[in-house]
Amino acid sequence: MQRLTEQLGKTVLYGDVALSPDGTHVAWVQSTAATTSKQTYIRETFGNAPTKLVKLPVTGERTDFDLAWSPDSKTLAFFSSVGERDQRQLWTVKGDASDAKKITKLNGYAARPRWSHDGKQIAFLYIEGAGGGGPLMAAPNTTGVIDTAIHNQRTAVLDVASGQLRQVSPENLHIYDYDWSPDDKKFVATAAPGPGDNNWWIAKIYRIDIAKGNATSIYKPSLQVAVPRWSPDGKAIAFIEGLMSDEGFHGGDLFTISASGADVQNRTNGRKSSVTSLFWLTSDRILLTEIVGGGGAISELTLADKSVRTIWRGAEALHAFGNFPDFAVSKDGKFGAAEHSTFETPPGIWVGPIGEWRQLTNNNSALSATWGKAESLEWANEGFNIQGWLLSPAKIESGKKYPMVVLIHGGPSSAATPDWPAGFGMSRAIIAALSSRGYYVLMPNPRGSYGQGEEFTRANVKDFGRGDLRDVLAGVDAAIKKYPIDPARLGVTGWSYGGYMTMWTVTQTNRFHAAVAGAGIANWQSYYGQNLIGQWMIPFFGASVYDDPAVYEKSSPIHFIKNVKTPTLVIVGERDAECPASQSYEFWHALKTLDVPTKLIVYPGEGHMFIEPKHQADRLEQTVAWFDKYLK
Repeated sequence: MQRLTEQLGKTVLYGDVALSPDGTHVAWVQSTAATTSKQTYIRETFGNAPTKLVKLPVTGERTDFDLAWSPDSKTLAFFSSVGERDQRQLWTVKGDASDAKKITKLNGYAARPRWSHDGKQIAFLYIEGAGGGGPLMAAPNTTGVIDTAIHNQRTAVLDVASGQLRQVSPENLHIYDYDWSPDDKKFVATAAPGPGDNNWWIAKIYRIDIAKGNATSIYKPSLQVAVPRWSPDGKAIAFIEGLMSDEGFHGGDLFTISASGADVQNRTNGRKSSVTSLFWLTSDRILLTEIVGGGGAISELTLADKSVRTIWRGAEALHAFGNFPDFAVSKDGKFGAAEHSTFETPPGIWVGPIGEWRQLTNNNSALSATWGKAESLEWANEGFNIQGWLLSPAKIESGKKYPMVVLIHGGPSSAATPDWPAGFGMSRAIIAALSSRGYYVLMPNPRGSYGQGEEFTRANVKDFGRGDLRDVLAGVDAAIKKYPIDPARLGVTGWSYGGYMTMWTVTQTNRFHAAVAGAGIANWQSYYGQNLIGQWMIPFFGASVYDDPAVYEKSSPIHFIKNVKTPTLVIVGERDAECPASQSYEFWHALKTLDVPTKLIVYPGEGHMFIEPKHQADRLEQTVAWFDKYLK
């Protein structure tokens, strides 16, 4: 196990991919899976010029993020900080990685820089005098009078020549995403009154007058909205709307609306995919990234007839905005840059005409998979066509049967897609670890997942744990029927919604003989009053717990706790804002009271996403040891 952890820890990871508008230079943030340092690199996309590290006049372990090229492709802007508590500042550097300059003196959280079209200004999201970062991060300690101060994230505009900074969006709105109008006089934004972490699920689309600083609501969605973008002629706005369970993990249909807020149109209605990002290339052409099934696609939408042409389709899913962006295109949309990664292919930067990529980096060329082969598995259940990924053991002997662990993804509005199992805080390493130790690993995409259109994504509304569990169990049956899997040695695990599904599963069936529930939810009724993002629950449950407690109770594992016989390990971060540690404690406490084999591990200082490498490694080792104990 230690050897695998060390191998995966050496994996070079790439993020925040940014392609210059003319397509001649690509920049990215580079790190390794075992460290927290992240530095910016730049390379020409043509020829064999070397990759250049952007050097800054600072000492200590730095963290770079949010890269943005100027319109003339000559300058790269990015945020950087040194050490855990250092104030992030905005820097610029030339395209050849020279002449680094710090151009701000900020005090507070800042993110997502975007240049104006004339290249004279840079806008970014800013919370002056306060922290931010979203609910994935560890929640701050709260004492004293609660909810007396709301620090809204606003849009700030920096004049590059003079260094003058001004905040231009209203104080009473928290801005989540935004885009410059073509004339640089307005923003379109998704926004809601604070607190920001909680209210993303009720955000509307606003038009903001930069000179006057006022905001006009132009669209109130029925669900969630993301990635608002102006048309090149300034007459319309495109955005994604759909049922989304997490800010930054977007998926839904593509909509357009006039700049005044009229003529709302769903441009992908009924399409069996989930749009994740968009680029408005010309007045009639929009480039889309999509999740399709358990993979991804890049497609071009022609607005005149709503026709969609798929340019590229692959096993992995690419996206350009939100959390962990790994794709970018040139201004004309013909040239792309992507971080490619699958179960078989370690991460690397690839560039070229979309779909005709060539590999640009080879930092991971010495790495090879020590786990088994991945296959797409499909099955039908209750009128749905379900897809999942099945990873086989590293070695399979004829005539022998193997244990299988079902890994249920978070969300639920998300999807299991192929990726080298070293990123996202090493959370994916469990896949490699189990496979290398002789397990099959099933990663299903049941109803509620992205990849098959909005009807499929909404199919678990007011039905958490029920229909989606039946889909998962049908997948288990399909895998056992096709592969040498021992039905007496099944395990189940997951994180976040997957942690909830693990808790739910062991209360509904005794088919599984070991379980590891990560950041789960034991009791939807008590959870409603404990978490810091309660607004996300309304679209899924239809009402608050105070208005319809029954719909929350019927999906709560704690309500069926006396059915549990499965040995269950429970893991959570101490300061998880999304799935509070109290939920894990409640589940563990119940199992312990009922003499079900269990163990609870609370990792100090961690939030919903683990940051500390030693905690990531220990979580992996504890998980595998639990399955080995009960399934080997």
